[in-house]
Amino acid sequence: MGQIEIGLFEHSGWELDLEKRELRAMGAPVPLGSRAFEILETLAVSSGRIVTKDELMKRVWPGMVVEDNTLQVHISAIRRALGKDRDLLRTVSGRGYRLLGEWTEPEKRFADPTPATLVRSSEREDFVTNIPSAASELIGRQAAISHIVTLMSAYRIVTLTGPGGIGKTVLASEVARRLQPTIDGDAFFVELVSLSDPNLVPTTLAQALDLRLQGDDVSAELVARAIGNRKMLLLIDNCEHVVDAAAEMVEAMLRACPNVSVLATSRELLRIEGEFTYRVPPLDVPANEKVGDPLTHSAVQLFVARTRALQSDFTTSADRVSIIAGICRHLDGIPLAIEFAAARAATLGLQQIAGRLDDRFVLLTGGRRTALPRHRTLRAALDWSYELLPEGERRLLHSLSVYPAGFTLEAAMAASGEDEEETALGLSNLVTKSLVTFDGTEAAPRWRLLETVRVYSLEKLGGGTDYRMTMRRTTAFFHSLFQPFSSEDSLQLAIDGLGPYRREIDNLRAALTWALSPEGDGKLGAGLAAIASDFWTATSLVSESGEWAKKALSCLEGEEGGRTELVLQCALGFAMIYTQGMSEQGRAVLARALTLAETLDDQDYRQRVTCALWLFSARSVELDDALVYAQEYGKGAGGGDARSRATAAWLSGIPQTYQAHHVEAHDRLDWAARNSPPNSRRTDMLRLGADIRTSSMAHDTVNLISLGRLEVASQAAEDSVDEARATKQPFVFCVALAWASAFVSLSLDNEARARHWGEELTAHALQHGLKPFYAVGICVRGSLASRSGSPAEGIDALRAGIRDMQESSYLLFYPFFMCELAAALQAAGRLDEALLEIDRAQKFSVEKSYRWIMPELLRKKGEIIAAQGANESLAVDLFREAGLRASAQGGLYWELTAGMSYAEYLASRGDLGAAQEILRPVYQRFREGLSTPRLLQAQRLLGAKQ
Repeated sequence: MGQIEIGLFEHSGWELDLEKRELRAMGAPVPLGSRAFEILETLAVSSGRIVTKDELMKRVWPGMVVEDNTLQVHISAIRRALGKDRDLLRTVSGRGYRLLGEWTEPEKRFADPTPATLVRSSEREDFVTNIPSAASELIGRQAAISHIVTLMSAYRIVTLTGPGGIGKTVLASEVARRLQPTIDGDAFFVELVSLSDPNLVPTTLAQALDLRLQGDDVSAELVARAIGNRKMLLLIDNCEHVVDAAAEMVEAMLRACPNVSVLATSRELLRIEGEFTYRVPPLDVPANEKVGDPLTHSAVQLFVARTRALQSDFTTSADRVSIIAGICRHLDGIPLAIEFAAARAATLGLQQIAGRLDDRFVLLTGGRRTALPRHRTLRAALDWSYELLPEGERRLLHSLSVYPAGFTLEAAMAASGEDEEETALGLSNLVTKSLVTFDGTEAAPRWRLLETVRVYSLEKLGGGTDYRMTMRRTTAFFHSLFQPFSSEDSLQLAIDGLGPYRREIDNLRAALTWALSPEGDGKLGAGLAAIASDFWTATSLVSESGEWAKKALSCLEGEEGGRTELVLQCALGFAMIYTQGMSEQGRAVLARALTLAETLDDQDYRQRVTCALWLFSARSVELDDALVYAQEYGKGAGGGDARSRATAAWLSGIPQTYQAHHVEAHDRLDWAARNSPPNSRRTDMLRLGADIRTSSMAHDTVNLISLGRLEVASQAAEDSVDEARATKQPFVFCVALAWASAFVSLSLDNEARARHWGEELTAHALQHGLKPFYAVGICVRGSLASRSGSPAEGIDALRAGIRDMQESSYLLFYPFFMCELAAALQAAGRLDEALLEIDRAQKFSVEKSYRWIMPELLRKKGEIIAAQGANESLAVDLFREAGLRASAQGGLYWELTAGMSYAEYLASRGDLGAAQEILRPVYQRFREGLSTPRLLQAQRLLGAKQ
């Protein structure tokens, strides 16, 4: 097909009318913006030739600088208008665009059109406009304004949507003011807010345009015919309460008025052909307290500007800006709410506003006197939308308000109690009415209510029967959703797919809070707490797992003695070990759990609780008890697969380490680290309360150092920290950091690594509420202070850390840091106190069979007594005993440190030859670590001459 009359093209039912500036499909006009039409015209007259991007931009935007994405917007508009024939407009990669089909070139006057020029306001004739002037600067909307201006040249109808108070009207007005100088026609603001009768929409439009229509029956078609070919921009504001009539009016104009463009604002879409919807976003708010300078965010800028307008001397200190950022976050960046808050802040102060946002609908009132009644309070803004909803959508909105973290379609169905079709339809309608926001992806669709809308809707739901039924349904939903975490068979799969579960954390908290409250359903809540216990641990929220378990145990309501209690007791016991230490209450909780596991013959939980009791015993240095639990685990596991054997080796190797069976312990822990199956690693962290691989590596550093394998020990410490960090489990990471910073770095006098790892340990333990590990970090800090010449500071920190260890019965480090405390006291000249601390550490180590540290305690005691100068023979005896004890344990490194103290003592008394004779045979047995401080010190002493 080709040209059938001047300025008219036809192809397969499409008509491009250059005279009327109109695109038609089967004779019916198709809405298309003016610049999009010019692009299509340029492509049509090019007769299938490729037209470059530069050619199109020069033709459509002569003399103007525009971005590539502006052209893309208009190309998308053309394709949208072409519908099923969108492939007629072809992109030629890297070159430009071409229009396919037999679109023949029109007469010459169309082939080389004179470029259009941008009409400046100073060159225009006198056109009519009633677009209101700006009352104040529009903050944070420059990008939106530019984008909408571009859209208006690509589409003939653009609708701005969004919830009440988001700023649709002021944004649309600013866009209209920007467009007004370029349209070469009239620009009208048509306000529909006061209409109560939809039938009056055509009349209102006719009056605003001064059409002077006669008769009582003013229809949309009559108004459209009266407008005819006049060129104009219409801003039709507040369409939502008369949306059908407004849509009919706009559609009639698009059909009959080729030179009319419409910019509409509505909380609900018009849903007409050719409509482009722009959802007005909230202002930009700081995501959290740690994000850069809050004053770079538009919501904060608006708050400050409005407060200064009412309080000229208002200043922005860092503290004030931080409070303002928090207020803006709570208000979702909604401009109207922020303006209310700023007005109140000018009279009540920031702290009052920040502290009372839960009462936002009472607090946030008193907008501008010139504002519409529905914009004078925050509640009125929401009432306007709410009252337009049919009853079914109101009920759905109520039920969705119980989800603080957003929701999926399945969650919405659970809350509403309706089927999928009914819920999806209602949800779709609430989205189009700007009361629900899409907050997911195509692959994982999710929705949410802005917090202000949620608080309003939750208030409408109330606290009666409807609320209780909704919460019971949602609690049951999460009971089902988190079920995979309650079964050993599905646990690994649940952990691997943790992302969707993480997004439900705040919803899960809300369900548990209600269910475990006096007004809730305790039995249902206890079941949910039990099912979700491994989830909390998997997300590094160990303490929260214990808190919910403790609450749930008081709500069992006749369900005592069952699996629910078993799971809760186990979760509580593990959490108490990591957050409080080894308390008698924790031991009792775990003993109860073991009894239940044996009674119920639950093999999984029997292993879990046995490991928990082992962990309790090992950390409280009840090493013989720990070995008994290790043997119990081995019997229960039957010694079968690699996973069970690795676990059994780990359980036995750790107590053997501190009992100074270094060779055997190293063999077990090394085997466990190498053979622990990686595919069960994440589930084992939940089941056993530890990561077998990194835990084995960390504990084995004690064996490696003792055996004189210093370089291997240092590398094992590095590797364990790196691998533990990658697990993203706080308790696993803290274990690696504690051993690396204390036992490894301090023992090898690597103070830089001790400081780095020690500070990381302190911060991480504090962040996650892991009190025992925080105590270790404080002790490392104290040791470093003393070694750096500040013994008084070191003594205070060491005493504080040791006290916390004792309170939590986390005693694996106790003798080690008692020795460090004695060294600090010695450095401060407080020798009697130092000796007292060493004696306490010795007594503890003997009672607990904590033998590995004994050579160091004997050595340090010898140094203190030598410093006293009262009993030098005793000092020599202690040095000798330390060396012999180390040798008997296979502790080459401790044999060296004992020999160094003895040799330095002899050398200080002029007997260098005897000193070297004692030290040389020990030093010569080392095959690595020769550059560590102690061995370098030994080299210097051995190389010294009389």
